[in-house]
Amino acid sequence: MGLSTALELADRGASVTVLERGQVGRESSWAGGGILSPLLPWFYGGAVNELAEYSRALLPAWSRRLRDLSGVDPEYLDTGMLVLPPYDQAQAIDWCSRHGWRWALRPSGDFLEQGGDSEALWLPDVAQVRNPRLVKALRGAAEACGVRIVESAEVVKIEANGPRVERFVTSRGDYSAANYVVAAGAWSGVLPGLEPLRQRIYPVRGQMLLFQLPPGALPTVIFQEGHYLIPRKDGHVLVGSTLEQVGFDKSTTEEAKHSLLALAAKLLPAASELIVAQHWSGLRPGSPDNVPLICRYPAYDNLFINSGHFRYGVTMAPGAARLLTSLIFSEPPPVPAEAYRFAG
Repeated sequence: MGLSTALELADRGASVTVLERGQVGRESSWAGGGILSPLLPWFYGGAVNELAEYSRALLPAWSRRLRDLSGVDPEYLDTGMLVLPPYDQAQAIDWCSRHGWRWALRPSGDFLEQGGDSEALWLPDVAQVRNPRLVKALRGAAEACGVRIVESAEVVKIEANGPRVERFVTSRGDYSAANYVVAAGAWSGVLPGLEPLRQRIYPVRGQMLLFQLPPGALPTVIFQEGHYLIPRKDGHVLVGSTLEQVGFDKSTTEEAKHSLLALAAKLLPAASELIVAQHWSGLRPGSPDNVPLICRYPAYDNLFINSGHFRYGVTMAPGAARLLTSLIFSEPPPVPAEAYRFAG
């Protein structure tokens, strides 16, 4: 969110500095799966889907531009997604039909170890990116457009004069600007003076596994009951993910590993004989109903928030950046902004 917003602001002629407490993009942006869709959009309300659909329309051209500016391919791929039973078929088909999503029903037996002829829902327009490559491309694109990135710069104090922020005091010095944007993910409410954000943004741990298969062994994303397998271009397959409210604990657990291994073996029998290449966790910026905050912070005239996107930060990135930029420049928003305001 920070890099996406910085790039959008720089495109509008702003002079932008990104202050990063660690290394840019190495938290949930790095750790996630990169599916470019709310996993099952019919589970969500209008606030999630309206922003996600607006952003999804931007993502193909946005990804190409990042590649062209940075020289790094974020591997935007139209792999599609197969939703395996059990799921509410009538609800899913009704939603897809009303919102213009292409769909088809397919036998699920080819994908489940135990076989069966129950119907799976094929969503051919679900795409993905490879998160670590996206982060590298975003950084390169932002820097190519003049964005300054300062890493290991933890904000330790926000100094204000009445309703206006005057500077951020960091571990690497003081920084002043006309406007400030907080895009600190799960850590947004940790910033001094912004503790009320903790009502709306909190860490949710997700653990993932990585396998190596031959390229093309898994042609599509597979989803079942909250979990998924994601194939990469080079044959890597991601298996995820847990949802754990354990504070800021980023450790991995054997319990989660065994659970995800069992899921992989069930959905992709070839995975049962493979060695796990990597097991990691990340902290999502959780929010009620997955609805982010994209707004001016009520206590200050020149402090804005772009955070709390929970599982869909990558999906919403270009759209959220455009929405926030429209608010900073006092322009009509590209989607209605009321749902993303903070009332605290």
